[in-house]
Amino acid sequence: MMKTGFRLLSVTILAVAWFMPPNPGMAQEAGGPVPSITEGIQLTVYNNNLAVVKDRRKMTLPQGEGTVTFTDVATQIDPTSVHFESLSDPAGTSILEQNYEYDLVGPTKLLDKYIDAKIQVVTEDGGVFAGTLLSQNEGKIVLRDDSGMIKVFTGNETVVRIELLSLPDGLLTRPTLLWKTQSTQGGSQICQVTYMTGGIGWKADYVMVVNDKDSEVGLQGWVTLDNQSGAAYKQARLKLIAGDVNRVQEESYGQAIPKRAVMAAAMDAPAPFEEKTFFEYHMYTLQRPTTIRQAQTKQVQLFSATNVPAKKVFVYNGAQNGKKVEVKMEFKNSKENNMGMPLPKGKIRAFKADSDGSLEFVGEDQIDHTPKNEELRVLLGNAFDITGERNQMEHRQITQVVSEDTWEIKLRNHKTEPVTIKVVEPQWGDWKVIRSNFPEKKKDAKTLEFEIQVAPDEEKILNYTVQTR
Repeated sequence: MMKTGFRLLSVTILAVAWFMPPNPGMAQEAGGPVPSITEGIQLTVYNNNLAVVKDRRKMTLPQGEGTVTFTDVATQIDPTSVHFESLSDPAGTSILEQNYEYDLVGPTKLLDKYIDAKIQVVTEDGGVFAGTLLSQNEGKIVLRDDSGMIKVFTGNETVVRIELLSLPDGLLTRPTLLWKTQSTQGGSQICQVTYMTGGIGWKADYVMVVNDKDSEVGLQGWVTLDNQSGAAYKQARLKLIAGDVNRVQEESYGQAIPKRAVMAAAMDAPAPFEEKTFFEYHMYTLQRPTTIRQAQTKQVQLFSATNVPAKKVFVYNGAQNGKKVEVKMEFKNSKENNMGMPLPKGKIRAFKADSDGSLEFVGEDQIDHTPKNEELRVLLGNAFDITGERNQMEHRQITQVVSEDTWEIKLRNHKTEPVTIKVVEPQWGDWKVIRSNFPEKKKDAKTLEFEIQVAPDEEKILNYTVQTR
């Protein structure tokens, strides 16, 4: 007697050893065995969700015309970017056809392929029903046994498993690249497959520690890799490209893997990167192999610098920030300052030690790609005890094209030590300062600056008049 509660628990494939590869990375076709063994992977990762994979393997190529399969590729591969080459016999090996097969095996696809073929249905009460599959739809199965009787499994039976004799042609357990090759030599050869894939990217993260006098910082750079490409890269030689690489936006191919909120913490032992200029970008090469698993976020140390001379700067831009005075840390990315490596863009998180020695978070900022010998200005936040006030005191129209504006800037310091505040005033048109009670500096065509020292519990008032044409 059949039991209620239809549950499709599993699909069992019997006697399928004829199509299974001997081990991962190896495959077999009707034209003859074509094994391949992973020899080494080089992974070049870009900022913009892109990587170039160079997978070098020892493969057996059929002599003359034959078929070669290549598994364990990223599911987000761009199949139009694939390049196959024999490194052992490049002159005698050519590619006739290239295919990317991603019709992966699943219960529904398996049963669809088995229409008009023999299967066995095993129910929970021990019943075994063999016959020809006539149709299947959402768990409902129509079967004809050898006597011609039609059996319909409508969902009121508990099905333990469905047994198939073999895997139908055209279905794969993993995404696979397939080539038709022409080889004069054949046999075992070292081959390299190069392709581009999405779903993997990297960014730089920095940790900055400010000393007790705000006169030096320590800086650590970390590379954060996020791999959602659908493949793992074992013991890969890792290169990172920093820079703005132009890409053509077009319709994607293959099956994209949705990004999942997965964090697999992998803090490798510190290992320096070797940096060099590459075209108009910068390349960072990890000096040891590393394994990057699918759905993993990995951090690898980029560099570490200590005792970097720095300066705390207060900046008041009343036109932009109202009464708020920004606090920044400034330092130079130079060898003299124990740095000097071109820095990829990324987030800097700043900390400072409390009196008990514990590090406390004091702010964060985003920096752009920064070459060596350039200044870094890291915005940490707004000063609590320093305020500003900006008011326009007068506007005069001298002629139709000439006007004069008088501004008053009040700066108040409620700290216990003196501070120097950089006042930033935006300008427009053809302008010049005609009166000011503090020395001014024309930074550029649109920016006027003042540096004003304010004693503890003191207010300083800046008055200036600018003429604009």
